[in-house]
Amino acid sequence: MEKTRYSDEELVEFKELISEKIKAAQSDYEQMMDQLTGRTSNGDEGTSPTYKALEEGSLAQSKEYLTMQCSRQQQYIQRLKAALVRIENKTYGICRETGKLIPKERLRAVPHATLSIEAKLSRK
Repeated sequence: MEKTRYSDEELVEFKELISEKIKAAQSDYEQMMDQLTGRTSNGDEGTSPTYKALEEGSLAQSKEYLTMQCSRQQQYIQRLKAALVRIENKTYGICRETGKLIPKERLRAVPHATLSIEAKLSRK
């Protein structure tokens, strides 16, 4: 008989994995926000005005990149938190298109996955 959902013990394992990923992702997000908001000093107070002028364009580009990265990191954290909700609902690991279990290997690599590989490939 084919399994229709992961056991409570398996869900605990995934919950721990996801919780660790959220913790790491939030730490990364906070570091990016510190850089973006200037809460971390890079020690350039005594830098020459010419060098600062050359860096202004680079600084704007870096801030734009950091803003984009922060947004992506927030989305990743939200997807991980949604996976925790699915664990609580005992629907975690079930493909939303096929209704079959997503293999553990895929969930370990992409813990917020909601599609099996076959469903994801059929969408292309």
